[in-house]
Amino acid sequence: MSDILKHECGIAVIRLLKPLEYYKEKYGSAFYGVNKMYLMMEKQHNRGQDGAGFASIKLDTQPGQRYISRIRSVAQQPIQDIFAQINDRVNNEFKANPEYLNDVAAQKRNIPYIGEVLLGHVRYGTFGKNSVESVHPFLRQNNWMHRNLIMAGNFNMTNVKELFSNLIELGQHPKEYTDTITVMEKIGHFLDDAVSKIYRDLKKEGYNKQEASPKIAERLKVSKILKRAAKNWDGGYAMAGLIGHGDAFVLRDPAGIRPAYYYKDDEVVVVASERPVIQTVFNVKFEDVKELEPGQAIITKKNGDVRFKQILEPLERKACSFERIYFSRGSDAEIYEERKMLGRLLMPKVMEAINNDTKNTVFSFIPNTAETSFFGMVETAENELNKTKTKTILTGQRNISAEEVTDILSERIRVEKIAIKDVKLRTFITEDSSRDDLVAHVYDVTYGVVKPNDNLVIIDDSIVRGTTLKKSILKMLDRLNPKKIIVVSSAPQIRYPDCYGIDMANLESLIAFNAALALLEENNKFHIVKDVYEKCKAQEDLADRDVKNFVKEIYNPFTAEQISDKIAELLSDESINAEVKIIFQPIENLHKACPKNLGDWYFTGNYPTVGGNRVVNKAFINFYEGNKERAY
Repeated sequence: MSDILKHECGIAVIRLLKPLEYYKEKYGSAFYGVNKMYLMMEKQHNRGQDGAGFASIKLDTQPGQRYISRIRSVAQQPIQDIFAQINDRVNNEFKANPEYLNDVAAQKRNIPYIGEVLLGHVRYGTFGKNSVESVHPFLRQNNWMHRNLIMAGNFNMTNVKELFSNLIELGQHPKEYTDTITVMEKIGHFLDDAVSKIYRDLKKEGYNKQEASPKIAERLKVSKILKRAAKNWDGGYAMAGLIGHGDAFVLRDPAGIRPAYYYKDDEVVVVASERPVIQTVFNVKFEDVKELEPGQAIITKKNGDVRFKQILEPLERKACSFERIYFSRGSDAEIYEERKMLGRLLMPKVMEAINNDTKNTVFSFIPNTAETSFFGMVETAENELNKTKTKTILTGQRNISAEEVTDILSERIRVEKIAIKDVKLRTFITEDSSRDDLVAHVYDVTYGVVKPNDNLVIIDDSIVRGTTLKKSILKMLDRLNPKKIIVVSSAPQIRYPDCYGIDMANLESLIAFNAALALLEENNKFHIVKDVYEKCKAQEDLADRDVKNFVKEIYNPFTAEQISDKIAELLSDESINAEVKIIFQPIENLHKACPKNLGDWYFTGNYPTVGGNRVVNKAFINFYEGNKERAY
């Protein structure tokens, strides 16, 4: 994605099912779980580079011994920073106490971070300040082991205001107005309540407080706590939690918006945001890693029992299609094929745009994450060219010479590496004129491979704001003097804000929205903007389930192609000599390529939860009133 777009987060949970001595004997280290967590977080670093956090719980510790450890970082390379600190601490302990080296029990008693239950998180800061206090995991502390709660998630809630009010009604005084704190306190409230009720029952049965503690761990029903806490949540989420005594859970939203995968054998239970992470780190097969079902929780009890509980009634499955287009790593077997299919399905429109003239067309991609879709596009172009070659040769029959046949067969699709991003170049100057000049040089261009009469086809994952295209890429490509520049987006037009974890909160930042506004003005239909505003305002006091997405009316008067052409016009200026055309993936092709991930609300405005329509209308109200606040 050529535009910088912060998004998503990554979670990783490891529950060791054997004593630490087992891993020491089999794998050479009692820090087996910590080492695996490092790998899992590194393999998901694409999901968050603003911060990272790690927490662990030791099982069956004695009173007075530390059993929870947590470390977080917002350093430039936060994952490496965390584990460098852990490594230093561990090495210092071994240096000061060499007798610990072969004594796993002593390691567990005295060295932090080693433990049987581990939680990792990588973060992109889509909301709030990027301080270490904003980094997951969050910790809710209590002297009662069972009331300690550690949480991290890949999520965003649309109804934080409602959830915050619910906490106040329960008599709480939340320390922050964020969905993370709100969600944790909601679970924490029902956790406290459940522990208190179990203790009262045990007291009636004759147990004293000390005797009651292990019984509480046995009887605590995590699924019931989650059902009560999540009852009114509206959003996309994969929520991970650890309870102080050793229970662990991951809960996925009922529409399956945010991803969660798991693997279990007799040694470990593992959950992560992406399948290949588990495959690679634990060296297991594709089919051994399962997807957590929408609305379902995977719960691992302190005793190692693993349970799958339906916490919320599933909604229509709307797994995020952006996961397949861009966010998840392309090493997933299914995602790799889907991205190639996205490229293949675009090829007919590309061939039309170049008048089937592959001989005078150069194909390339920007950025590197678009490479897989590029492979699919080029494979299709090569297949079409081979058909043309065969037809030409067969039509010529015996009248075609061997030399002509050789010339026909030697023709190839022209594939070049046109642009390379200079990762060392940072646009640190905030003054617009200076910054624009720096932005224009973020990419280096390959000279000499494009001839003056050539078409130049560049594929990108998606076009969100179009800023990098306008200020850098198109100007850079134009310096190669092509006749025509065709920018191809493997994703459809992004028309609506996201409210489930991707950093697309404002309508006015979306180039498709600006193109629609320009078309309304040109066609004397700008009154629709005010009409939509009034309709959105009229719904402000309605319940979420009754709110409709009226922002769709901004786009309704125009075809997708009209909006695409206007986008091309907005992103070009008088300094660009080449003709510029932009081709977007049609919605129907997106669904054909990614049949399991039909979440398309940022393209269609069809939000999978009732809170989505309120968010998009609020975003439009903010735009109309000149309010720069987020819509959620």
